[in-house]
Amino acid sequence: MSARLPVQHFTDLLCVWAYACQVRVDELVQAEGEAIDLDRRFCSIFGDAADRLAKSWEHRGGLAGYGAHVRSVAERFPHITVHERCWAEVAPRSSLGAHIFLAGVRHLEREEAVSPGAFAQASWAFREAFFGQGRDIGQRAVQYEVAETLGLPIGAIEDCLADSSAHAELAADFDLAKKLDVTVSPTLVLNDGRQRLAGNVGYRVLVANVRELLRQPTGDDASWC
Repeated sequence: MSARLPVQHFTDLLCVWAYACQVRVDELVQAEGEAIDLDRRFCSIFGDAADRLAKSWEHRGGLAGYGAHVRSVAERFPHITVHERCWAEVAPRSSLGAHIFLAGVRHLEREEAVSPGAFAQASWAFREAFFGQGRDIGQRAVQYEVAETLGLPIGAIEDCLADSSAHAELAADFDLAKKLDVTVSPTLVLNDGRQRLAGNVGYRVLVANVRELLRQPTGDDASWC
């Protein structure tokens, strides 16, 4: 069997576009999962969410205005909902706390200490907790609550935070994002960094790019990728 196609998927947990577009990546995995190796990574768009939004929305209604904007984005995607408290009342100061916590889950998955897919499941649960339920996933108490509902081992995650395994995982994400020049959430990176599909990219565009890279040209049938 030939090697699977590497695909890096970068997101920030607090990005509504990543929340809305996750369904397309899930569908891509469903369609081509045997042929691709999806590497889920974090990038830092809302690392300092408080300062970022204060500056960019100062004259556009502040956090309440940004919350209304996020809800207007969600209205374009019938498969998601955004709670009225999201950003308007519940505004995490940073995505880094949640990223670090989930990086600990990913480390445990690499070590086979949790079930395969635990990291992806937990990442979605964190997004749903914030956007769908209006809970502050920047708070460690909320992170514990969500993890407990999934049956994740809190003690093992705490160990990853205590010995910096989670921090090393997240640092590797940020280093790779810098190397690949990822500045947008979500971003799919293919073809050894030569192709970046950033932002609200349609499913047909995603799958067309992947399938062209998977296509094996023979004879005079050259690949256009």
